[in-house]
Parts: sequence; structure tokens; C-alpha cells
Amino acid sequence: MKTAIATVSISGNLEEKIEAIAEAGFDGVEIFEQDFIADARSPREVGERIRAAGLELMLFQPFRDFEGLTGDLRRKAFDRAERKFDLMQDLGCDLVLVCSSVHPEAAGGIDRAAADFAELGDRAAARDLRVGYEALAWGRHVDDHRDAWEIVRRADHPNVGLILDSFHTLGRGIDPETIRRIPGDRIFFVQLADAPNIPMDLLYWSRHFRNMPGEGDLDVTAFMRAVMATGYAGPISLEIFNDQFRGGMPKAIARDGYRSLVNLMDEVRRKEPALQIDLPDFPSPAAPEGVAFVEFATRGDEAQAIAGLLGTMGFTRVARHVAKDLELWQQGDIRIVLNAETRGHADTAYAASGTNICDIGLSVGSAADTVDRARALGTSAFVQERGAGELDIPAIRGLGGSVLHFVDEGLADVWQIEFKTTATPENGAGLFRVDHIAQTMSYDEMLSWSLFYTTLFRMEKQPMVDVVDPDGLVRSQALSTRDGSLRITLNGAETHRTLAGGFLADSFGAAVQHIALITDDIFATGSALAALGFASLPMTGNYYADLAARFDLAPERIAAMQSMNILYDRVGDGEFFQLYSRPFSGSMFFELVERRGGYDGYGAPNAPFRIAAQKRLGRPKGMPRH
Repeated sequence: MKTAIATVSISGNLEEKIEAIAEAGFDGVEIFEQDFIADARSPREVGERIRAAGLELMLFQPFRDFEGLTGDLRRKAFDRAERKFDLMQDLGCDLVLVCSSVHPEAAGGIDRAAADFAELGDRAAARDLRVGYEALAWGRHVDDHRDAWEIVRRADHPNVGLILDSFHTLGRGIDPETIRRIPGDRIFFVQLADAPNIPMDLLYWSRHFRNMPGEGDLDVTAFMRAVMATGYAGPISLEIFNDQFRGGMPKAIARDGYRSLVNLMDEVRRKEPALQIDLPDFPSPAAPEGVAFVEFATRGDEAQAIAGLLGTMGFTRVARHVAKDLELWQQGDIRIVLNAETRGHADTAYAASGTNICDIGLSVGSAADTVDRARALGTSAFVQERGAGELDIPAIRGLGGSVLHFVDEGLADVWQIEFKTTATPENGAGLFRVDHIAQTMSYDEMLSWSLFYTTLFRMEKQPMVDVVDPDGLVRSQALSTRDGSLRITLNGAETHRTLAGGFLADSFGAAVQHIALITDDIFATGSALAALGFASLPMTGNYYADLAARFDLAPERIAAMQSMNILYDRVGDGEFFQLYSRPFSGSMFFELVERRGGYDGYGAPNAPFRIAAQKRLGRPKGMPRH
């Protein structure tokens, strides 16, 4: 299987695009005419540069408004085609994409179009070139791949074939199963794009909101299953038009594209094992079993402050590392590591961001398989020097400089091997595991983070919601396994004035802003915390007066919640209780939750009030963190 991406899909000049595409691992490239015209090099030099980067120049596109014209317009269309053929030969590219015409004077008719392509095929064959015909979803007369195929079929020329694009088929709601009837050798090229399900004009939707397969709502997997069932053996390529990507980093976008293609084709072969897909074998998506540990990089007074906070939350300092400056704090199945090392990853993370969560350990069935899948998707493994007696725990580099370690049954005794016990866990405050991890990023990175998690793990996306901050808007999307063993919320900030945006600015991009821990009795936990001296985030009396108006709750229940600063939400029969720590180390915090009756959300209606309370306790705007 050969992979490709259109140069229009990523930002930068042509040289930056070539470098990013090659580095990401693609086999080839579609060169978009506008990118070529803007480059100062000759066609021959551009072609040589692409091949020198280890890439094939698989397609030149687009050639517009060709078929269905008459008289002088038809002669000019063929003259334009000959000029493009000259260019293609100089580039060293043998295939051109001709998209269905939107010309106002183009006449309809399958036979008329087929005759045009038969003649164009003769001209292309004389130069050892090929022509691919694609149905634009907004074409004047041809807007359906079935009509485009009929034109190609009637043209009956070996140098004329069909080009399929998932957006043009799925965006118009055409059943992709109809593709299975097309002979695979008559399909010359396949382009892929996903898109969010937003009702709007097709052309505008296509030009501004396409994204990588797996980032949107279109059933690109069903499309590719149908394509591969035809026996198609050509390139699989991405053609993405997205305003957000146009302003992104070329290499990051290219890596996401490669990840999305490999994941898509892996999903296709797992759903249709009988299909012959030339893709290296690698493990299926991991099913995370929970959070094994959370590690803070911290020093000095802030380390002592976090230790004090953990103590008031019912955690016990149970062990120290045998060779490093690491403390292990535990309550239930929750393990929190405080790392004060002055070398290695934690030291680098602290130097860049101050106190931050530098590492997350996830429990998985097979740590080795999880890393193997990550590497197949283009993610780098994480390795640092190990000391005597330390276990080799597989890890990868996440996004934003983060690290993920994977712990399976064979590595579960790491806590006994690498740590010396100093105390046994006490009863604590009823917290027993991590409910969810909240990661903060700039809004334009959200698709990348979502793709990272959903291709590596068996996780599902919930609809994106808007979180209102007094100083702006934050977009939030939750990802979770079906059983809720791992939940991650992605919070995209568009301005540094929001709490999330301020966290990013102050920490220079640290990813995790808060960790939510779960209890099965929030009121018993709240009472235990009060006895331990825990300082909760104070909420206003107005909040609890509003609760009494919105929900049928007993007055004594509301009074108990108000006395402990517990927040509340209800959806159907499901109830959700939240209790927050005060901010520490800038604007990091802990959240303590209880879920009842199958509640599967995250208390989004409470977010504006929680953020306002945190800002009331925060430092004045403009005051530095240190």
C-alpha cells in the first residue's frame, strides 16, 4: 500500500511541505497546481527535488472545466490540456486529475463527456500519460461518482480512469457500497478526507472544514472497505482543505495525516479480513485498563506544598525510590509520584514548565504491543538512561512534550522493585482511582490530540461542548473507553485570558491542568477531607440557591453540599457530584467526583462557576507566576 498526501493539505511553502511529507513517512505526493506556480524552481527542478526527498510524484491536480464544452471553448480546453501535459512531463508525473466541470457553458450528456475523454485519452497516451476523472460534489452536470464512472466506462480508453474522493461521495450522502461494482483496475487514484457533520453549502464545507480520517463524522472506513473490495491496488492519498491546518505546523499536520491513513487501513483490514491490504502487521488498538500512576516534576517549596495537599486529601507517602529523588503517594489504586530529580525527562520538563505533570502511566494488557502500535502509527518511543535495578517500562512521546508509560501485568511489581516502602496506605478519604485526566492545549491542536488517542486506544469521542470562561470560550471534548476505565478531556483554549489559556502561557505548554479522582460517597469523602484540613474551592451562595430552583433536591442535601462546596449536575437518572481543591503551582488543581445512576458526563454546566471561583482565588492579571 502506497500512501500520499496533497500539498494543499498542509501549510508552508512547497519546500517545507516536501520536507514534512517525506519526514512523516509518506511514499508520495499529489502536487497542487497553486503550490507549484508559487515556487520559483522550474518544473524539472521541482520534480527532481520531490524524488530526491524519497517521494513519488503521484498526481498533478487539478485540471478544471474540461468536458462538455463546444466550439472555441472546447478547442481551448484541449489546448490547456496539452500545456498541462507539457508541464507533467517536465515534472515527471504521469497522472492528472480532471474534476467534473462547473463551467456555466458546459453541456451535459454522458456520451458527450465520454467522447471528450476518449479524445483526451488518445492525446495522453501519445505522451505515456494518464487521465483521472473525479466527480465534484457540486459539479454542474456530474456530481456523483456513479456518473463519473459511466463516463469513464463509455470512454473505454486504457489511459482514462476514475478518481474517487471520500468527501465527494460521503458529503453528498451517496452509499459507498455502490463503489464495489467498479472494476479496481479502472480506478486510478483514491483521495480521502473526513469532515464534521455541519449542515452547510457543500463547496464551502469542502473548502474549509475537511479533516483527517478519524477526526470527523463521515464513514471513511466504509468508503475504503468498498474501494478495497474492488481489487484496487493503487495509492491511498489525503486531500484536505482546512483553515485550521493552513495555519498549523507542516510537520505536525503531516504526521497526523500519516497516522490517520495507517490507522484507517488497519481498521479496514480488521473489519474485512478477506481483503488483500499491503500493510505491515502490527497490534490492534489497546484497551486501557486505567491510570497506573501520575508523575509530577517538582522541586523545593512547591514539592512540599503538593505533599501537604496530598496529605489533606487522604494520601499516604508509602515509598521512596531506591536510587532517585522520587516519592510515591498512594490512596486506593491511585499512585502519585513526586519527582525532584535534577536529570532526565523530569528535570527537562521542570526546566521548561515549572511544576507540572510530566508523565502518565497507563495500565494496558500488553505494554510492548501498545508501543509497537504507536510506532507503526508514527509515534516515537521514549527512552532514557536507566539506573541499576530499574525496570525497562515501555513508553512513548505524547503530544506537547508529554510522556506516556505503559504498565502491564509483567511490570506490576515495579513498585516493589524500584521503591522502598516507608509506610502502608491508610484508610484515606475514600478516593480509589483516577476518574479522568484533563489536558489543556491551544484550540488548533485539539484534532491532533483526539486523533492521537483514538488511533492508539479503543476510545470513543463525545460531542464537543463550549465551556464559558468569564474571559473567553474554551472548547472541550471528552474521550473515553466504553467501560470508563480511561477518560480524558481535551480542553482547547483560544485566548490566554481564559483559565486554560493562562495555564498554557504560564507553564509554556504543559499539558495536564487537573486530575479528577473518584469516590463512591462524596459526602463521606468531604467529611474526611474537612477533618484532614483540606481547603476546598469556595462556591457562592448564589450557586446553591440556583440549584434549589433547578433541581428537586432536599434542602438538607443542598445545605450539606454548600457546607462542603460540592457542585451538582443531573442528566436523566444520572447524578454527578464535584468537589475541587484550590489552585496550586499556578492554576493546577484536583477534582474529586462521584458518579451515580450511569452519569457519563463531566459536569459541564458547572464549569463557568468553577472557573469564576478559581479566578477569584488566582493572582491578579498580569502578575508573574514566580
